[in-house]
Amino acid sequence: MCGIFAYLNYNVNRERRFVLEVLFNGLRRLEYRGYDSAGISIDASNSPSSLSLSPPLVFRQEGNIESLVKSVYQEVATTDLNLEESFSVHAGIAHTRWATHGEPAPRNSHPQTSGSGNEFVVVHNGVVTNYEVLKETLLRHGFTFESETDTEVIPKLAKFVFDKANEEGDKTVTFSQVVLEVIRHLEGAYALIFKSRHYPNELIACKRGSPLLLGVKEYGEETSSGPSFHDVNFLKKDEQPKEFFLSSDANALVEHTKKVLVIEDGELVHLKDGAVSILKFDHKGKHSGSLVRPASVQRALSFLDMEVEQINKGNYEHYMQKEIHEQPESLRTTMRGRLIRGGSCKAKTVLLGGLKDHLKTIRRSRRIVFIGCGTSYNAALAARPILEELSGIPVTMEIASDLLDRQGPIYREDTAVFVSQSGETADTLNALEYALENGALCVGITNTVGSAIARNTHCGVHINAGAEIGVASTKAYTSQIVVMAMLALAIGDDAISSQGRRETIIDGLCELPGKVREVLKLDQEMKDLAKLLIAEQSLLVFGRGYNYATALEGALKVKEVALMHSEGILAGEMKHGPLALVDENLPIVVIATRDACFSKQQSVIQQLHARKGRLIVMCSKGDSASVCVGGSCRVIEVPQVEDCLQPVINVVPLQLLAYHLTVLRGYNVDQPRNLAKSVTTQ
Repeated sequence: MCGIFAYLNYNVNRERRFVLEVLFNGLRRLEYRGYDSAGISIDASNSPSSLSLSPPLVFRQEGNIESLVKSVYQEVATTDLNLEESFSVHAGIAHTRWATHGEPAPRNSHPQTSGSGNEFVVVHNGVVTNYEVLKETLLRHGFTFESETDTEVIPKLAKFVFDKANEEGDKTVTFSQVVLEVIRHLEGAYALIFKSRHYPNELIACKRGSPLLLGVKEYGEETSSGPSFHDVNFLKKDEQPKEFFLSSDANALVEHTKKVLVIEDGELVHLKDGAVSILKFDHKGKHSGSLVRPASVQRALSFLDMEVEQINKGNYEHYMQKEIHEQPESLRTTMRGRLIRGGSCKAKTVLLGGLKDHLKTIRRSRRIVFIGCGTSYNAALAARPILEELSGIPVTMEIASDLLDRQGPIYREDTAVFVSQSGETADTLNALEYALENGALCVGITNTVGSAIARNTHCGVHINAGAEIGVASTKAYTSQIVVMAMLALAIGDDAISSQGRRETIIDGLCELPGKVREVLKLDQEMKDLAKLLIAEQSLLVFGRGYNYATALEGALKVKEVALMHSEGILAGEMKHGPLALVDENLPIVVIATRDACFSKQQSVIQQLHARKGRLIVMCSKGDSASVCVGGSCRVIEVPQVEDCLQPVINVVPLQLLAYHLTVLRGYNVDQPRNLAKSVTTQ
């Protein structure tokens, strides 16, 4: 959770107003990661001689980014701060928060500081698990705390380390040394950016477990291969004009530059004098001695394959609406280059380049374990039946947090598949570390190139759904299902007995984007249904077989954004408790499209109708008479596709329903209450 952003210009003249707007716009791009409070820190003076004496300015505000923007300009208007003042070098940091420690309030917002003089200022994404012990120690040394956050111990610890070094006569202690000593004491997950008045025009970023990227924009000549950074020239000034950007997400970088460095766990990045120093510290953050000097490393910049248009709303009112309607194209992109339909001399097959060297190992697995959280777990659940059918390997499902709580058995003979849209989900990452320790083959399925799961698994597949800004996942979910269906096809590719079934599924995959475009025509119908349900307090969704996952995901969407109690229920369990809830008032959605469970769902509808259930039935086109008992229920007809692909079709009307319910109820559809997009805390 939380979004952090920083901007440093070097030998590029920028006015204070420009710096502010860059920071604000960076936060706007990251607001989906947290939006209960926000803050920034900038310099008060552009005089190099006074920067070390003049404390950085810190602005913090409860609420969304626009609340911060308004409060900053109001405060500036009452002071003599000149917005037109120009800086050739300036380092600013910013943060948008999703609360973990302490209620949303200015005192709990970031940046957190070392005290009244703002000697050290820090923004933080993650959780420091040992902050209470550190806080007690700092209290004994005379520090006072203003916030309820875990973050406040970090800048105060930095000041303690700096003051101690100076008391011992070390007047040359570097910014990197101070920060390395600080993180040596931190336990938990974090991405951090440090700013200090003692080290003007410098920034330090470091991470362990939370995402962080560096973007570089240069204004001089570049080599054809692009620059590499190393420690050799750290103390040698590079006068070439450039701008640096640090961000939790590529979304905030792409409008400035496409040259990025994905900062890895255990790396400290120091920006100073137009140069970048990268130091590697121990993954566990443990060192002997007081101020350590770990070795430097050399890394090359990579190119960001992303366009600004992907992160804009275009003609849509909301990101969620845009992403629902983008699904025909996102599915096409997911499958591009991976489906080989062949001709008369070539069998239809699937090519997943990231897995081709590991398919034999997967086929020999004792079992396949899918591990994920929330929507990603639901996507894996939707794909489980086809994977079992085509591979013949037992497939089990694990919610990442529960697997860790139980310390459930993972064996060397297992293939563990980690499903995460962001590739940075904290519980899923911890489960990955656990599976690696137990020797399993680890496969990643993510939407983010260069993410922690993509880097740390043995192999994997990117779903290529494009940037998803809305907190409630839509297009990433359907692309995940398609990727896992293709995974099943690839694993089962050596079985002659299932060749006909595989070829039928491949044909269905090729036709799927067109079918999704067809089902999107139900938009107005779903809006009309939402108007009927606007005042309801609860909704049940029944599914089974392939569409049990659809019931869970549809209910989750309504719950997430419309703030309406909804529950996905396995229809086979209806008589074991849920039937007690049925009356003439409670709206119930039953998913009854044509598959092996169709006749069973017809029976469920009959039983609900006998108890005067208020039914909304989703069925295949032409089946309304077969599912609607005496015309007593509302019917949603959808295109029929191959059974294992039907969940992709069936979830779309439920996504539309959730979207329209939210808008009609007056809630923020892109930023639902208490939730954020990338769950990087436990």
